[in-house]
Amino acid sequence: MLSVITRFSLLISLGFLAGYIALINLGPLSGIAAGIFVLAIPLIYSYINLARLRKFTLTDSVESMPLPSGYWEEIFFRLQRLVRNLKQEIRTIEKQHDRFIEAFQASPNGIVMLDDQDQIDWCNAIAERFFDLNFKRDALQRINFLIRRPEFVQYLYRRQFEEPLLLERMGPSSNLSLMLQAFPFGDKRHLLLIQDVTDLQKADAMRRDFVANVSHEMRTPITVLMGFLETMQSLDLDKAQQNQYFEMMMSQAQRMRSLVEDLLTLANLEANTLPAPMQVIDIPTIMALLKNDAEALSQGRHAFHFNVASQSNLMGEEREILSAFGNLVSNAIRYSPDDASVSANWSVNSLGEGEFSVTDTGPGIASEHLSRLTERFYRVDRSRSRDTGGTGLGLAIVKHIANRHQAQLIIESAPGKGSTFKLRFPKERIVG
Repeated sequence: MLSVITRFSLLISLGFLAGYIALINLGPLSGIAAGIFVLAIPLIYSYINLARLRKFTLTDSVESMPLPSGYWEEIFFRLQRLVRNLKQEIRTIEKQHDRFIEAFQASPNGIVMLDDQDQIDWCNAIAERFFDLNFKRDALQRINFLIRRPEFVQYLYRRQFEEPLLLERMGPSSNLSLMLQAFPFGDKRHLLLIQDVTDLQKADAMRRDFVANVSHEMRTPITVLMGFLETMQSLDLDKAQQNQYFEMMMSQAQRMRSLVEDLLTLANLEANTLPAPMQVIDIPTIMALLKNDAEALSQGRHAFHFNVASQSNLMGEEREILSAFGNLVSNAIRYSPDDASVSANWSVNSLGEGEFSVTDTGPGIASEHLSRLTERFYRVDRSRSRDTGGTGLGLAIVKHIANRHQAQLIIESAPGKGSTFKLRFPKERIVG
């Protein structure tokens, strides 16, 4: 490749030569014109190439521009390579940006990026749902103008972001508990990370309620036992009074034992999330055991009807099934008045599903209580439940056993019309 100086020298020499030849042959004016023309050819060529470069640049198609000849070929070639490299780098950066955005959008947590003025730079869809935001609408808006909760505004104002902030009653239905924390990054910018802790808050509330309920349930029999013991220590009681107090203390001790046994059963069921084993359970034998226990618990105060409408048996854990069925039958007895009727039935429906049902003619249950009956220690009538010896854990145990056997617990009841509790098992657990 010739250097610029060499090219320029050759051009000047060629111009002088053409002018000299024209001067000799045609005269001075022709010589000057010939020299200027020769010198103007590269300028015209350069102008044409500049015009082409401008055209392809405006249409963003420099890479497809055909290469000219001569000195401009190297310039166009290097320019095309530079543009291609820049575009490749931009595409790479855009792909990385898109991946980051996809990752942030896939996050189960809300993410909001704030600039140095606490204006929204970007937020993901979860944050939009949490705070009823719209990024296209709310971009570059100060976030404290959009989230007006006093505790959040104060959190931003204080700039003490070491500890998170709990915001309750948030979301479209005002039923979410959100844990929010700001993290500094870049030049006075902040990243807001928002986590939905609604389930954790509910679990913590359930734990507190559970501890309080257990303490309350245990305190009453312990208080009674201690009172009787103190009375027997301080007073000289006759044999009949001693026997009466001993019977009362035995009743309270049995109540505590039942509570502890139910708590242990419930803890074991909650710890074991695997499906129940597929062992054949003889339903007629189970129904006979249930009838004997029911008659012993009722002591002749109720009328019973136990019916096995199908000879098909159930596959599952026999001890758990007996516990679940027994809880439903004992509940019907405990909450039904004297002379009420209690029916227990085993059948298989047209879909091949097994169904155990217990129906009583008791007082029934109002609809607002039905959805909460399987909660631990939930009672429709607390005083009556204690009088009948219930621990408040029976239906919670039944629900966990049903889950272990892929069964469905169905409750049908109305005030004054009695109640029906059904356990419906899938056809895969029915044999025979």
